[in-house]
Amino acid sequence: MGKRAIIPIKENLEELELLYKKTRNYKSKLRIKSLILTKTNKFKTKVELSNHLGIGLRTLFDWTKKYQEEGIEVMINSTSGGKHHLVISSEIKESLNQKLNNSKEPLQGYNDAVLWVKSKHNIDINYHTLRSFMIVNFGTKLKQPRKSHYKKDEQAFETLKKTS
Repeated sequence: MGKRAIIPIKENLEELELLYKKTRNYKSKLRIKSLILTKTNKFKTKVELSNHLGIGLRTLFDWTKKYQEEGIEVMINSTSGGKHHLVISSEIKESLNQKLNNSKEPLQGYNDAVLWVKSKHNIDINYHTLRSFMIVNFGTKLKQPRKSHYKKDEQAFETLKKTS
């Protein structure tokens, strides 16, 4: 069994519980809950605590380290994810919107979108950044069936239906 780590928590239990009740963000609530459970010594090891909270052990270690180095305010107000608005400008967003709504020359996937942005705007954007940006802002999906093929000749289709 591992050595029990003693983590000094400066805030008292009442402050932490009040902060827990006031907080609306789920991740912040989990972080405060981890501090409360650590302060009350409810669990013997960090593994048991991380299993109880439903988070990874590495995540719990990172939260604890952040609390010890920077305090509770930084730990609670910490956000995850990148700042896409710094990478993807409004000009790129508008041209992506036009390209996604263009049924004559659609994007064939997210890799195609990365290459298109590189050729059109001369900006190299990470695949995952562009993918998550397109999902959040435009509601795109990886595979979405079309009602008909974009190259289909409507007139030939009508002729076929009449002769059969």
